[in-house]
Amino acid sequence: MEFPTPLIRATLIRRYKRFLADCRLEDGREITAHCANPGSMMGLAEAGMTVWLEPNDDPKKKLKFGWRLVDHENGHFTGVDTSVPNRALKAALIEGEIPELAAYQTVQPEVKYGEKSRIDFLLTQEGLPNCYVEVKSVTLSRQPGLAEFPDSVTARGTKHLNELANMIAEGHRAVMLYLVQRTDCARFSLAADIDPVYAAAFELAQKAGVERLIYDTRISPQEITIGRALPAA
Repeated sequence: MEFPTPLIRATLIRRYKRFLADCRLEDGREITAHCANPGSMMGLAEAGMTVWLEPNDDPKKKLKFGWRLVDHENGHFTGVDTSVPNRALKAALIEGEIPELAAYQTVQPEVKYGEKSRIDFLLTQEGLPNCYVEVKSVTLSRQPGLAEFPDSVTARGTKHLNELANMIAEGHRAVMLYLVQRTDCARFSLAADIDPVYAAAFELAQKAGVERLIYDTRISPQEITIGRALPAA
């Protein structure tokens, strides 16, 4: 997925109210950018960090910049926009680039299911059970090389796991796909110390038949694309 508008480099001043971030552009101007990430962003929102912003001239948008990346300035990046994984993954699913899901020819995003929920992707193919795919953006890393989810308590995430298990009970296929939006991690683990309820719900869902897939991403200020499968730690 290419960024439709070239990103510009900036320095983070502060992130606040979850969805706002004050930044200093390279020309010295201070602006407020939209932060499309409701999580804690642990380790990714420290003052002075180098970030990449996407400008826009949409008159319907109050904020004229969106925060897309953290630049770790060592050749690695983290994608902080939680809407990006679904856009990148949609293209990969359509092109059959996820081997475990490549047999499905029809990809439908944002389909209503469960109790007032929407599944990220419903995959269908004649002769195969419907496949419900929930996607989570993974940005937390507290140990070198290890990506973790979640970065804060997520009752919504627990609800999604329970609903995936219900799809299994109804005879469908269900997949929890963790997309690691970091280029500096080669393994994945659940952060059970941050949200033990979510970790317990995952174990129950997995016992019920919910599959787990973990993929990393290739990230640059030009694009974000799906990378390779990662192992669980």
